[in-house]
This record gives sequence, C-alpha cells and structure tokens, in this order.
Amino acid sequence: MTRTGHMMVFLGIFAVILALSHLYLFARVSFYLQLTDGQRRFTALLFGCLAVLTSISLPVSRLLSRQAETVFAFVIFSWMGLVLLMLVVFMATDVLWLLMKLAPPEPLHDPARRLVIQKAFGLAALGATGLLGVFSLWNGLRPVKIKPLTVTLNRLPKSLDGLRIAQITDLHLGPIIDGKWLRQVVEKVNALKPDLIVVTGDLADGSVDELGSQVISLAALAAPLGVFFITGNHEYYYGVEPWCAHVARLGLRVLRNERVSIAVGNDAFDLAGVEDWGGRTFPGPGPDLPKALAGRDPDKALVLLAHQPAAIDEAAAHGVDLQLSGHTHGGQIWPFNYLVYLQQPYVEGLHRHRDTATQIYVSPGTGFWGPPMRFGTAAEITHITLRSAANVEHPK
Repeated sequence: MTRTGHMMVFLGIFAVILALSHLYLFARVSFYLQLTDGQRRFTALLFGCLAVLTSISLPVSRLLSRQAETVFAFVIFSWMGLVLLMLVVFMATDVLWLLMKLAPPEPLHDPARRLVIQKAFGLAALGATGLLGVFSLWNGLRPVKIKPLTVTLNRLPKSLDGLRIAQITDLHLGPIIDGKWLRQVVEKVNALKPDLIVVTGDLADGSVDELGSQVISLAALAAPLGVFFITGNHEYYYGVEPWCAHVARLGLRVLRNERVSIAVGNDAFDLAGVEDWGGRTFPGPGPDLPKALAGRDPDKALVLLAHQPAAIDEAAAHGVDLQLSGHTHGGQIWPFNYLVYLQQPYVEGLHRHRDTATQIYVSPGTGFWGPPMRFGTAAEITHITLRSAANVEHPK
C-alpha cells in the first residue's frame, strides 16, 4: 500500500472513532445535565463542529502558517485529549449510575431528588474531566525528565561494564513541538556525557521540506562512540528516504538493517538497527534483521535498535541481548495503554522476553503525538548503564 493509501485508511478509521465517541458524549451530557431542546441543539452543533475539525486537523493544519498551525493544533489536539479523558470519566459515571439503579437508595425513589442527583453526576463528571485535563496538560508540557536505567548483559565484556547509552525516541517535531524544545532536549542529552546516543525513530510529523529546519539541533548531539538513528513509522508516513538522508547530513549514523561494532580498547559489542516494523507494508525492503546480523561473531553482546516492540520475537530468535524501542508512548493517556497491547507485546519499561535471555526496554517517548497531554506516564530521556554480568555480584 502506498503512503497516501496508509494515510487515507488511518484518517478514515480516525474519523469513525471520533464520530462515535462524540455521539456517545453528546448523549451522556444531554442525559446527565437534562438539557433542554435548545441546549441540546447547541451542544450537538458544538460537538459536531469539534468532531469535524478534529478529523480534518492533520491535512488542514498543513495549509496554515506556522504560527496559526501551532494555535490550531494546540486547541484541537487538546480537545482530542479531553475527549479521551471524558470518555473514561463518563463510562465510569454510567457504571456507577447503573449500579445505583439496580439497588436504588432512598433518594432515587423520589423523581425530583433523582433528577438532582443525576445532574450532580453530570457536573461531577465534567469537573473530573477538567481536573484530569489540566493535570495531563501540565504533565505533557513540563520539561523532559532523565530516567536512569541499569541493564545487565551476560555477554558484555568486563572492560565495558558501566558503558552509558542515552536514548531519545518519538520526538514528534510538528505544529506544537518545535526546534527550540528539541535544542533543550539535545542540551540535556549532551550534559549526561553518554558514551553512545541512540535516536529510535519518529523524529517528526511532516516532510523534510516542512520540518527539516526544526531538527537541525540534532547535529549538536555528541558522544565518543557515536550517535545513531533508526526509522520509525512516521518516517515512512512522511518520506523515509528524504528523512534518512537529512538525518545523515546532520551527522547521525543511520542504521538501516545494518550493524556496527562498538569498540573500546580490545573489546567490543555489536549495535544493530533495523527499519521500522511497519515498513513491511510500504514499498522497499522493510525490516531485515538477518541482513543486519549476517556474519557477526555470536560471542559478542548484541544491542538492537528497533522502533516497535513488535520486533522482539524475531530479536529473541536471533539471540539479541537487549532491544531498545519506543513507539508506544507508554499509552500516553491512561487507560488507553491497555489498547496498545492489542498491537504490541510490551508498552513501557524493561522486560525479559518470555523464556529467553533477550531483554527489551520500551521508552514511553521523549515527545508526544496528538494531544499535548500525558496521564499515567511521563516523557523521558533514558540514561542506560550497561553492566557486565561478570562484574555484578550475585547474592549467595
């Protein structure tokens, strides 16, 4: 399927979900707040307009000036986040209301008092949504935190014990996240003085012509053992070849089904990077781990950069020690992290994959997509310290 085809399918599904969610919310607001006919018409018009604007926000925002696009995207995407929170709150309210009707307390026997309680439920639901929305905005827009992480690898040489990797991922430069924000992220990464830096996909939400100038601060990333980049699904959406070429011009080593040896003195480990898992459905080679690992020394430790956690089964089958991924955003807004499990085996954090020696770390991301909100998760720059199993003391 072509890039245009993928976008049309995505926008179509997006529009259907938006329509159904807005219809549900209109029905619940009308019920709990006991709206009059005039209020219902106004609310229907408001919800309808917001649903349409949200569904066409991605193509429409491209037609606006940079400043107007930022304002438009902030308003519409914030509304999108509020809708997600409102859905959860009103579903919980419906469950509570149903339970009260099944075993009604004394006040519900009085129709007048029942209406008062019903309206109180609606106002409480809207109030809870507002509070959650404010917190989620603050959490989504606050400065990115450093997340320290220690991972022990069985095959890592003793001499490489303590080697540090900084991972950033899912930056999603676009109408809200800009080059100024990225410069601050780059400064924080460099301040860690890592031995190695990896950028694991989804750099921007637009083409190189639109957003290439916003990512130039990546050129300032510096680490003695190198700075590496792999593709995410958004690179495929917006032109994978131009983006890879642009990132390479900025001085990052782009690993496209490739492997490099990371050597310190006489010892080394392998670092491999594969194309995004979703690249299989686009024209081109797609991810090819066997190609990346062809001819390697199986006694060396192997760290794999793969944007989507879905690559973990193949990684484990090929003896990868550690896979570094992103893509999921940790669900971004709870409880929608549970929906991510329909597509990905892991959503966030460090895991040992089933009954294998392969470990995977899934970063919740450094930026955000869509709503400038996070609830139940936080953006991070991951500061990974690799430990050699030979140097780790085990309890007796």
